[in-house]
Amino acid sequence: MNTGTVTAQLLYEIGPAEYPNPDVVARFDTIRVTDHGSDRVSLSGVKGLAAPAMAKVCLNLEGGFRNRMTFVLTGLDQQRKAEWLTDALFRRIGGRDRFDEVDVRVVPAPSDAPTQEQASGRLHITVKSSDEKLVGKAFSGAAIELALANYPGFFGTGGPSDAQSYGVYWPALVPIEHVHEIVVLPDHSRLAVSPPPRSHVATGMTQSQDTAVASTAEPRGPKVGEALGSYFAARSGDKGGNANVGIWARDAHGYAWLAAHLTVDALKPLLPEAADLEVRRYELPNLHALNFVIVGLLGEGVASSTAFDAQAKGLGEYLRSRVWGG
Repeated sequence: MNTGTVTAQLLYEIGPAEYPNPDVVARFDTIRVTDHGSDRVSLSGVKGLAAPAMAKVCLNLEGGFRNRMTFVLTGLDQQRKAEWLTDALFRRIGGRDRFDEVDVRVVPAPSDAPTQEQASGRLHITVKSSDEKLVGKAFSGAAIELALANYPGFFGTGGPSDAQSYGVYWPALVPIEHVHEIVVLPDHSRLAVSPPPRSHVATGMTQSQDTAVASTAEPRGPKVGEALGSYFAARSGDKGGNANVGIWARDAHGYAWLAAHLTVDALKPLLPEAADLEVRRYELPNLHALNFVIVGLLGEGVASSTAFDAQAKGLGEYLRSRVWGG
């Protein structure tokens, strides 16, 4: 345990600096993390606000059914092979419009690679519908039946699969007067809990900052052509359909670089899937950190998402691998 591991946990799945709980709002911009040697870390200076006037609630709904087939694209012309199969498959099963949602993703691989596996890309085709039969073997079986009449080297990663049900995560804020907290005791008696004092200030008070922020420390960070991860650590996760990625420096000099250079406009080329999405940027100078929330990156949440990393667990490490372009 050290300041890095504690900072990683503080930045995990958060949004603004004000973190709302049922009975208090914790201000993450006041936390001081101090290393005291081997596996000894202290947290101090933490301040809070009165409990929020709105409560976080959610519903988990039945979304319907889905199925996914994955095909291997080996060697040359991977994009053309993917288009050939996709067009043939949807002609065979009556077109894309029959489905509630269709997601087609091509993950290419270098064609001139040391091994066949390294030269093999992937084509993922996901379909969703309220009709279980439509996305069951009627879909996956039709895909496999194309094996002898499609692109050279056709094969999949599995056989025809059945449809799977999926859920939809629906979060909301509800005025606290509509939420009644009750404790059920072992004897099945029920005890109403009196609410704490409430703040009438909305949660998420810290506004996102899209522009650079001045610092008195001399900035130190990656030069053009160097990876962000050579200087900074990161932690990422999901918040419903949104993803967050916190990135932090070891000291004030590194944070000065982050604050000055890693704006929303600078982040989007590093995370191309966020290019057309709303991105919110929050500053945590006490942790030498920035936190970014990417709105809608994960669709309607992990239960229904078709994203490769449906909980954004690896997003922070992907950001660290990206090379700074200036």
